[in-house]
Amino acid sequence: MTPAAQPLIYTDPCFQKHLTGDHPESPERLRYLTAQLPSRPVWKQFTSGEIRTATPAEIERVHTPAHLRFIRESCQLRPGRIEADTVVSADSFTVALQAAGSAIAAVDAVIAGPARRALCLSRPPGHHALANAPMGFCLFNNVAIAAAHARDHHRLGRILIVDFDVHHGNGTQDIFYESSDVWFLSVHRSPFYPGTGAANETGRGAGLGTTFNLPLKYGVSRQEFRSQFESILEQAATRCKPELVLLSAGFDAHAADPVGDLGLETEDFAPLTQAVLDIASQHAQGRLVSLLEGGYHIQHLAESVACHMEALAKS
Repeated sequence: MTPAAQPLIYTDPCFQKHLTGDHPESPERLRYLTAQLPSRPVWKQFTSGEIRTATPAEIERVHTPAHLRFIRESCQLRPGRIEADTVVSADSFTVALQAAGSAIAAVDAVIAGPARRALCLSRPPGHHALANAPMGFCLFNNVAIAAAHARDHHRLGRILIVDFDVHHGNGTQDIFYESSDVWFLSVHRSPFYPGTGAANETGRGAGLGTTFNLPLKYGVSRQEFRSQFESILEQAATRCKPELVLLSAGFDAHAADPVGDLGLETEDFAPLTQAVLDIASQHAQGRLVSLLEGGYHIQHLAESVACHMEALAKS
């Protein structure tokens, strides 16, 4: 790639201000990532993108005003545990707006070009957040907000969200379950949290046939994981023919992950990423935005993200 077309990376120390105490989704995830990754050659193949704060109107493309108000007031007035698995601090509302805003900025950048790939290393993650409720470490659904921005602001009519986090992206699926312009594909461990994502969950109404789920049992081989993922991804992309691909990149399917684990090793995230890149190249002019979701073994997260970046940086 020429320097002008280098992939973009969106990250900032502000994302460490979302304080969660003794919790697996901790500031240390990004602190370690951003301490370790710059020493790797692949880091120099990325250009820094400028983060920004999402506006209330941008959040409310997918979330209710009541949800936005609840998150703001929880952080300002009663920080702590706001849901069974979700903790906030005084700064979490602002940080969550910046995570969502960075996803939007990345979409704007890859559509405007010349860069065609972007990676958002931000937190809190988003794919469990429902339109009207936080869930599973997530406050705002960053990937859904990015998709809605691409649809409503850039007038794209075919957007594909791919989710290879070990947990089903239930919030993302729910938000677009009746949508004909945002398609969703998730590969995930099942049975497992959050208990959704059966193969027969395929959409409803105008969105019937736009949702693809690949639930995999614990103990599936790495080769079978990859083979089934590539097969269903090809099916979804052939039907969707996306103009933009968004990736919920969770790394908690790693065998060492204390929260997830579906038997993958660090090097598996390169071919998984490449499969998504191939789809973006074939259908979407190479336009791909990747957003960090899960991954809770700090060292293996950094190594897995490095493999992910090396695939993203390939010409």
